Amino acid sequence: MANNLDPQVLSKAEAWLNGNYDEQTKQEVRMLIENNPNELVESFYKDLEFGTGGLRGIMGVGTNRMNIYTVGAATQGLANYLKQNFAGEEIKVAISHDSRNNSRMFAERVADIFASNGFIVYLFDALRPTPELSFAIRELGCQSGVMVTASHNPKEYNGYKAYWNDGSQVTSPHDVNIIAEVAKVTMEQVLTGKNTENIHILGEEFDKIYLQAIKDLSLSPESVAKYNDMKIVYTPLHGAGVKLVPQSLRNYGFNNIICVDEQMVLDGNFPTVASPNPEERKTMAMAIERAEKEGADFAMATDPDADRLGVALRTGKGDYVLLNGNQTLVLLMCYQLTRWAELGKITGKEFVVKTIVTSMMPDAVAEHFGVKCYNCLTGFKYIAKIIREQEGKTKYIGGGEESFGYLPGDFVRDKDGVAAITLVAEAAAWARDTMGITLYEWLQQLYVKYGFFREGLVNVVRKGKDGAAEIQQMMVDYRQNPPKSLLGSPVVKILDYKTLEEIDTRTGERKAIEGIDEKSNVLQWLTEDGTKVSVRPSGTEPKIKFYFGVKAQLASVDEFDATLEALDKKIEDLKKELEL
Repeated sequence: MANNLDPQVLSKAEAWLNGNYDEQTKQEVRMLIENNPNELVESFYKDLEFGTGGLRGIMGVGTNRMNIYTVGAATQGLANYLKQNFAGEEIKVAISHDSRNNSRMFAERVADIFASNGFIVYLFDALRPTPELSFAIRELGCQSGVMVTASHNPKEYNGYKAYWNDGSQVTSPHDVNIIAEVAKVTMEQVLTGKNTENIHILGEEFDKIYLQAIKDLSLSPESVAKYNDMKIVYTPLHGAGVKLVPQSLRNYGFNNIICVDEQMVLDGNFPTVASPNPEERKTMAMAIERAEKEGADFAMATDPDADRLGVALRTGKGDYVLLNGNQTLVLLMCYQLTRWAELGKITGKEFVVKTIVTSMMPDAVAEHFGVKCYNCLTGFKYIAKIIREQEGKTKYIGGGEESFGYLPGDFVRDKDGVAAITLVAEAAAWARDTMGITLYEWLQQLYVKYGFFREGLVNVVRKGKDGAAEIQQMMVDYRQNPPKSLLGSPVVKILDYKTLEEIDTRTGERKAIEGIDEKSNVLQWLTEDGTKVSVRPSGTEPKIKFYFGVKAQLASVDEFDATLEALDKKIEDLKKELEL
């Protein structure tokens, strides 16, 4: 069998057989060589890349898999870069992990290597949410941190997010510089087994500090006191939200938290769901079923590392609608801005943030309240970058992105599912207390007030080398021949984030895109009737994404269903016109 293998793949595999690897790993490599040549190729044909967000891959032996050796090389490369950047300083790092298979082992491996490099290491005693890791970096004055997670990917995956000293995932120039350092590391250079006394364990006492910071975000304690028995259905989807989300809700005063027991069990195989992604209704099915049984106003979930949240609201008809990420963002942002205004906290020096592919509704809401709304590139690290740049100048209120992430308050610098879920519950109590309505009814009223904005997304998957080339060619073609109109409405503006140019198609005028200083391969077309289409190749998967934003005026809530149907049809018509 070995004779038929790609010589380069076989050479890399044999290097693992002859190198300083544990016996079990060598045995698994031998089995692949003898019995599973296809898997051998997948495991060794390339090195698992340390990308701008860190590592992510299928777990297993080999250079293209998540294992203690690829994690070790990544950690040593990051350590080397930290030593260059913070020469002469005592370097401190924080480490956490989610419930995925091998996450604890990988986290302990990271802690061992950092300690062996002479760093002070803060390792959580068990799994914790990504936002608490970000909080720990800031709270403990760390230079860096690592979160072992693959977010909401399938169970076969694990990953490794690298953070900088502001609690944000690394951004330019550190991201590319760390990648270069990781690429230089050989297995023999990875330091282990030293300075174990440098590893300090974080437990429940630290949780209390984080949960208190979330409690300090509370805007309507009097409403919660009146409706503290409101039925709240929650599931952590077998992940890291298991303790902290119910604790945070109780901290606010809620005492009727109904957990989905089967999904409170920590299990990296995620046995009750096909995928632990709260963006999908089938993933939320058990929570929604429980909400129906209990007559709850809503059901909520966090993904395995508890940075994303899913929210399903009961409608006036008694069924449950799973909000998309844009709707959750709009509800939370409107709640924060409304209450900040009522409490006299808006002075004209506040701001909110969203990504360029997120709904246009927050722009309208922010304008109404006299608050600046920044737009940034896709990825929460860019929201964190704006918070960092505005520190000491203006006050951050909240921000988020369409992919089910929101951050209220600036003590964390990544998506915070724990804080966001808690504020959703408080907003529900406030809406009931002050207006006698549910959150879903309030969302409909917001559409009447600010305009009915509706969004859609299409992922076009093109696998393999040929697929990657096809995706790149699509972007070339769109730049050379952009659509002149969409559903009969002229395209009046093109934003090209690769050149950072905004083009007025009527005058031909070109100017720099405001507020964006980093290039990205994204195109946006804006039409005369307010439609927006964004095209973006994924940075981590073999797909190209099309984001649709349409809007209409909603005269009254009575017209909601008809207008929703019309907007959804418009999105479907756009897909057909673009042949998606």
